[in-house]
Formats: sequence, structure tokens, C-alpha cells
Amino acid sequence: MPKKIDPDQTHGEKVIRLFARLLFSSRPHSLTELAETLNCSKQTVLRILEKVERSLGVDLQRLKSGRQATFAIKNRKPPPAGYLSQSDMDLLWMCRAFAERLVGKDLFSEVQQALFKSQTLVKGNVTPTAEHFASFFPGTIDYTPHQDTIRTLIEGMNERRVCKVAYKAAASERPKTFHIKPLKIFTHKDTLYLHALKAKDPWAKKWVEPEFNPLLAVHRFKTVEIADRTIPFEVPKEYDFEKAFNQTFGIIKDKSFRVEAEFTGWAAVYVSERIWSPDQVITNEGEKLRISFTSSSQPEVISWILSFGYRGRLLGPDSLIRRLAGEVARIADSLGCQAPRN
Repeated sequence: MPKKIDPDQTHGEKVIRLFARLLFSSRPHSLTELAETLNCSKQTVLRILEKVERSLGVDLQRLKSGRQATFAIKNRKPPPAGYLSQSDMDLLWMCRAFAERLVGKDLFSEVQQALFKSQTLVKGNVTPTAEHFASFFPGTIDYTPHQDTIRTLIEGMNERRVCKVAYKAAASERPKTFHIKPLKIFTHKDTLYLHALKAKDPWAKKWVEPEFNPLLAVHRFKTVEIADRTIPFEVPKEYDFEKAFNQTFGIIKDKSFRVEAEFTGWAAVYVSERIWSPDQVITNEGEKLRISFTSSSQPEVISWILSFGYRGRLLGPDSLIRRLAGEVARIADSLGCQAPRN
């Protein structure tokens, strides 16, 4: 017996998904589209269509589009139209494509289903523009195994509840257990992070104010649970994510310093097209581009400069230049050669 394409999805789930796809869509769907949606064979789709029609009393319309058969629900009562423009939907489909790699399979399916429902609010029989947008995936994290973590953190933020977490930092051998007040999930370089405040264990007698609050990568959580559902925490009145993160270069927030760098060729064009820090100053000197900005993360500045190869040159501060030179020497040593002089 051949192996099922998607053994984790029950037959009942496929029936519901197919029915919802046809019910909330404003256009017919081909057999190929439905097979891709359900991740099953076309023969299985035909059997499910027959069950939807017979068991649910749905009157299906079978049409021809070229050589392909298409299916839609007959006499479907259209929802109120005109609440969304096609331009609105185009933007939503674009956001859906860009977010795919950040939410994982299950949450992405829910997003996609919500968009199919929203498509019916667009006036006229228009074609969804999902095929116009895509994402490029190399080096990204698969968040499918972390769906429960994301949902629990969202619940904690919505209800302002302290969460008990087990978290394994990149440099740690074992997870550490502690309590947090989740404030905001945000993205940086295709990675999901949680900005949180450390919290007191609801059942502990002693509490020592922490020296710093954690910046946590969502994929490194081992467990997350709501610790106390009786007393909500309060977000500090002075809390401002934009001021905390979007004022200087780097996600690591340490002592601030001023960076000066110089670029040539394609690197100069690339740097000039982007905002690296709100206070950046860019000047052109012939074929060279010079930029200065404030940063709070030495490792990220070094990584940034190295990413441009010989097209990027760090001009200051001196302490960071020395640290960069040491890093280049170690790279050369790992390759079994001397660092180039030019």
C-alpha cells in the first residue's frame, strides 16, 4: 500500500479544509490546487469532493478551465462586498508570503485560511494575487516545532500573565528555568525574539532585582507555561520598544559608541540604500562612501564589516579596529595562511 502524502492529517480534517476553501473562496479551484492545499493526491480530492457533496448537502459546480476541471459551490450566498479593495488584498498576500518563514506550518495555515476568508470581502470576482509574492529561505529557522511556544507567549502578553520558562542559551549546556513578563515578540534578521522583564517566582519568598532583563530567541525556549493566572502584571509606563531597540545599530544593547566606516564599489551602493541607525550620517567622497552611526554591539559591527570583504573598511573607534584586526588574523590562521596586507 503506498504511503500517504500527509499521514498526520486525518480524512475528517481534509474534508473540513476543502469545504472551508470552497466556501470562503470567491472563485473556482482546480483539482491541482486542491490537491496542493490538502497535500494529497487528486484521487483523494475527488473522493473528498464526493463526500462533501453527499454528506454535507453541498451543491458543487463543475467547470472546465482549459484542460483542467475546476470546482466551486453553487449558489453560494456572497458575503457583504466592498469592505476591502483588491489593493488591500494584494498587500495582505504580500505580507503573508514574507511572514511564511517566521511563523511555522500550523500558524501559517491559519493565516492563509484567514486570507481566503478575507478574499470574499473584495468586490467582484477577482483572482487572488498570492502567486505574485514569495520568500527566499536559506539560513532561516523552522518555527513549526515552536508553535505552542508562540501561542503561549501571545497568551501571556494578551492577559499580562507571568510565564515560567525553561530556556537554553546558545552558550549554555543545559536549560535554565526562570520567570518572565513577556512584553513583545519581534523579528531581527529572520529570527523571532521575545523582549521580556524578569519576574519573581509567584511562590518564592525572596526576590532580588536583576541586573538586566533577558532578550530571548523564541526557538531556544524548551518549555513555556503560564505561571500565575490570578494576578496580572503591569507593563512599566516608561516602556518603549522603539527607544529600547530602534535607536542604535545592533540587537545587543551594551554601552553605546560611535562607528565610522568606509565603503567602495557595490558595498557603497548597498550601504547607501539602507538605514542602519536613525542617527546615521552618510557622505560621498569620490568613489568612496563614508558612514557614521551609533551602535551598542561590537560583535555585530565586526560581523557587519566582515560581510563586505575588502570593500568595507572600519575607521573607528580604535579599540574596535584592533578587535577586528585580531578577528581577521584568527580567520587567516584557521585557513592556514597569513592575513593579506592589501
